[in-house]
Amino acid sequence: MTPAELEVAELTAELIRVDSSNYGDESGPGERAAAEVVMARLAEVGIEAHYSESAPGRGNVVTRIEGTDPSLPALLVHGHLDVVPANAADWSVDPFAGEIRDGYIWGRGAVDMKDMDAMMLAVLRQMVREGRRPRRDIVFAWVADEEAGGVYGAKYLTANHRDLFDGVTESISEVGGYSLEVDPSLRLYLIETAQKGLSWMRLIADGTAGHGSMLNDSNAVTEVAKAVARLGGHQWPITLTPTVRRFLTEVSEAFGLPFDPENPGPVLEKLGPLVRFVGATLHHTTNPTMLEAGYKANVIPGQASAVVDGRFLPGYEEDFFKTVDELLGPNVRREFVQHDIALETTFDGALVESMIAALKAEDPTARAVPYCMSGGTDNKTFFADLGVRGFGFVPLRLPKDMDFAGMFHGVDERVPVESLQFGVRVLDRLLLNY
Repeated sequence: MTPAELEVAELTAELIRVDSSNYGDESGPGERAAAEVVMARLAEVGIEAHYSESAPGRGNVVTRIEGTDPSLPALLVHGHLDVVPANAADWSVDPFAGEIRDGYIWGRGAVDMKDMDAMMLAVLRQMVREGRRPRRDIVFAWVADEEAGGVYGAKYLTANHRDLFDGVTESISEVGGYSLEVDPSLRLYLIETAQKGLSWMRLIADGTAGHGSMLNDSNAVTEVAKAVARLGGHQWPITLTPTVRRFLTEVSEAFGLPFDPENPGPVLEKLGPLVRFVGATLHHTTNPTMLEAGYKANVIPGQASAVVDGRFLPGYEEDFFKTVDELLGPNVRREFVQHDIALETTFDGALVESMIAALKAEDPTARAVPYCMSGGTDNKTFFADLGVRGFGFVPLRLPKDMDFAGMFHGVDERVPVESLQFGVRVLDRLLLNY
């Protein structure tokens, strides 16, 4: 085994053992301790890095490895150091113990995304120890706050340390590059090339306050409730973006099924648990998540509000909001809690070809396919604003029966050691040869 293969599991476990839970309200421990682990492992092999805090404890680490050909644009490889919280009582292991057993590394962040943080470290350390240099400059970034919008991480870095990303035109990061086994002779590797847009909307209705025992034809609670029901119950029509259409076509072909764009259900069934990643990318979604109104059982409040998590398809934002506003009706207004763009790039170019070549070199059964993600990552908005073309590519060859989608933010999150070792081999090939 290579040095990177030998150490990637322990590096992953070491990072998991650092509780960097992000509660979204600035009450968590922050990412400093995890960033210090990264800095220490870089320093061991003589790598200097830029460390900066956007707020006390919110640590970010960036370093650049110079390539042999300065005429080539730089590549950004980035991962986030924060994780979502974990309730230890729900787990069969301590979520922050970084336990390695049964061929898996267990703990919060095992797939989201301290596995990639460790893979980046392992490959970079091996590269430097062996005196190998990539063809182009590679910027490695371990950032804060991705799980709560990136304000203390990618947003802070791109706004205050933009020079760290000079010359970068493309990037790779999370939620892509993992395998779906069709049969022993074929594995599909899903590379993320698109992300739905995000619109968290607060719906607000104003009415006439009054006694709960009296007639009231201007009840704010009623108006918000009706709007929430209309949005939550709306059946958005199937709309296939270029990425989703190609993905479904490729999966249909792989499983020997006819592709019917009007009825993609049979194709989606073949994805198993991975359908959770892509099932919502066939149409817009509007899911109500919060309600707030009133302060006493017999008082009709003068105002009521709700929050809806809206996700819109790349290229169809105007269509999405046109329908949303029609469903709200005249008595409910909306305002943004958070709004992010949708993102889509084509599945072509030298980087895509290099990803495919690196996968096939380590797995001859590999076939790479593009897909759209229903959520979002730091590739969207902040790095996209720098003109960086982003892909989701954390290469993992997974066991056929593993519920990989269920690991993200799930209980008993874990990743196979062999998958990490496969990943560092692929990542090493990609970074040196691209």
